[in-house]
Amino acid sequence: MWRTISLYGGALAVLVFCLKFIEYRYLVRDFSLEFYLGIVAVLFTVIGIWTGYRLTRKKLAPGIPFETDEEFVKRFGISKREHEVLSLMAHGFSNQEIADKLFVSLNTIKTHSANLFSKLGVRRRTQAIQKGKEFRLIP
Repeated sequence: MWRTISLYGGALAVLVFCLKFIEYRYLVRDFSLEFYLGIVAVLFTVIGIWTGYRLTRKKLAPGIPFETDEEFVKRFGISKREHEVLSLMAHGFSNQEIADKLFVSLNTIKTHSANLFSKLGVRRRTQAIQKGKEFRLIP
């Protein structure tokens, strides 16, 4: 991360230096200050978007499939059906939609969800999804 920040800062320093050099040497009469500020703003925006993309992209290589941490699943006693419910929650399905997909009743999904929440030590679906990703239960 420090490497990316250092590269970003160094690139911006070089760009500002180049703009100042051009301003004083060649184009001082041709372009106004607003033009130079616009160039700097565009460069900051492009480099900022690139840096944001680099820092927030997924770390999993595209050719490597996701594998569930089976040790955690066994240690905390998460059943296969609870794991399926968690996976469908992560895809954004409601309880009724999950029940329809798994061909069970809504009350069964609520029971699986409650059991899953207690095993993960959470109170909400969003927290369960976050913990599931943290413990490598879901991608």
